[in-house]
Amino acid sequence: MTDFFSRRAILLGAASALADAALTPAAMADAPQTALRPVARPAPSVRPAMADLIAAANLGGIVGCVVADARTGMILEQSNGAAILPPASVAKAVTALYALDLLGPGYRFSTRLIGTGPVVNGVLEGDLVLAGGGDPVLSTDHLATMAERLKQAGIQSVRGAFQVWGGALPYVQSIDSQQQEHLGYNPAVSGLNLNFNRVYFEWARSSATYIVTMDARTDKLRPVVTTARMTVVDRDLPVYTYTDADGVDDWTVARTALGDGGSRWLPVRRPALYAGDVFRSMVRAQGIDLPAATEADSLPAGAELVRLLSDPLDVLIRDMLKYSTNLTAEAIGLTATAARGVHVRNLTQSARSMAQWARRTMGVGAVFVDHSGLGDASDMSASEMVRVLVAAVPAGQLHGMMKDIVLVDSQGEALPEPPAMVVAKTGTLNFVSALAGYIRTPGGADMAFAIFSADPSSRTLARQSQEEVPNGARDWNQRAKGLQQELLQRWAVVYAG
Repeated sequence: MTDFFSRRAILLGAASALADAALTPAAMADAPQTALRPVARPAPSVRPAMADLIAAANLGGIVGCVVADARTGMILEQSNGAAILPPASVAKAVTALYALDLLGPGYRFSTRLIGTGPVVNGVLEGDLVLAGGGDPVLSTDHLATMAERLKQAGIQSVRGAFQVWGGALPYVQSIDSQQQEHLGYNPAVSGLNLNFNRVYFEWARSSATYIVTMDARTDKLRPVVTTARMTVVDRDLPVYTYTDADGVDDWTVARTALGDGGSRWLPVRRPALYAGDVFRSMVRAQGIDLPAATEADSLPAGAELVRLLSDPLDVLIRDMLKYSTNLTAEAIGLTATAARGVHVRNLTQSARSMAQWARRTMGVGAVFVDHSGLGDASDMSASEMVRVLVAAVPAGQLHGMMKDIVLVDSQGEALPEPPAMVVAKTGTLNFVSALAGYIRTPGGADMAFAIFSADPSSRTLARQSQEEVPNGARDWNQRAKGLQQELLQRWAVVYAG
């Protein structure tokens, strides 16, 4: 384990213990890339009280929010700061720190091609194995590169079988079993992942029927896959059904839901076989024929023929926080747990290990059921999230990895002279909205904040409705985001420094 978190961070509940943990220029070097222009600051009295802003949002349920001095951890303002609420994707910020601590920012995932026999006159006299190392961002383009390198290594044909191995990480059929089956952001997790474990479903009306395709597309390539198939059926509901048909993702879709044409990403449930299917197409383009892939129960022994490395972990995390990719969070969280020497069989066990780490390093008592925040059984308070953010300040990495949050007016237009620069992680589920990050004002104030909102009763009804976007969810989310803007702008003015 690195020294990412100091003993001082563990004691940050006392403001005096963090008094010397100032945000130095180096620590905050990655935020605001553009300089803030000092603006005339209205008197604090012109800003609505925080309680009035929360009441006006009319979100129902519970709103918990806290803003603190990021240098000392001293609470500046709070409302229901200790309320336990789902953090949604804000949990990814904790996962980022967990992975950075256990793996280090330079960690790279590897994906390998292994030959179990000798190569004689261009013929691999054994099996070819596509062995995953947990890379969450492996794409069809990457597999095409590996196929080219295999050809460059002198392989012209393979005498034996073609195997795939995804055992570097525990196999999980879906991140959150309570989510609807067809949601592309809720895929399987494996040690061998591809295209965020999603397949592209496209359809177009042709006379009285539909032409449908399932492919593993990128901007450059669109290989059709055989490990996922779609059948259009005559019904109204459910819109989608799924069955595992001996390693093939067998989908049906209601004809009445299709219209004239369209497309969407669907989750992949057997990612190792999916990757093998796509790689087989890539090597065929290189003139190498392979049989259909089979899954290996354990990693076969053999010689490494090709190795592909991912970008460094800090790059993956920056993209994860920007695009909120659930698979990346789960893969780096599981890999970090393995680095702790903890053997787990599922996401819940790994998330529990992360919660233990957070409690020991930062004194945070949060409960996690996964590493992405997709499962709403994860619980955390706004106060605990602010404690995490303040603890991360001395190293400065988390601040520099979060995305910019634009401050807007009541019409949604960017403020021409914003009172602060904000970087944060967003989190959204139906009737759950979260935002947590850092505020920097022209006057030199640096703040850490967390805003958690949830309407549990509406969320329960939404789950029972089985609708992808339940009635009222979009309007609720807009009001929650409006409240976030109001609070950020209040804090930027009132505590400007």
